[in-house]
Amino acid sequence: MLDTLSALASIATAAAVIVAAWQLALSKRQAVTTFEDSLAKEYRDIAATLPVKALLGETLSEPEYSDKFDEFYRYFDLCNQQVFLRQTGRVSDRTWQFWQEGIASNLKRPAFERAWAEVARRSNGDFSELRSLFPPKPGDHSSSGGA
Repeated sequence: MLDTLSALASIATAAAVIVAAWQLALSKRQAVTTFEDSLAKEYRDIAATLPVKALLGETLSEPEYSDKFDEFYRYFDLCNQQVFLRQTGRVSDRTWQFWQEGIASNLKRPAFERAWAEVARRSNGDFSELRSLFPPKPGDHSSSGGA
């Protein structure tokens, strides 16, 4: 009888440990999801300030580009943070794949390409994480109408 109770107690302890580990894994996954969602919201907030023309891949006029340069800077700062978070293991593979494809897609658009070249040129070596994956294209992007 005592052996049976001892065996049942061991089984109950093992089950409790398994349940606790499972709950810890779920909590960690939820925390990562919440964290990633907060960065996605930050992206949406920044994207809402960028010209739709830029998001559609159209050329910006000089006044449009100059007026929105600060927002482009904030976008690249967020992208750099996303790359850093990936490099330090703070985002999931699935989320990173989505973010990386989004960054690459935006950098193919003329206004983003131009702004990234200017930010990289003027930032004195900052944005090293973003530069490592998405080096700015060389060339003069500062001419009028070359958005």
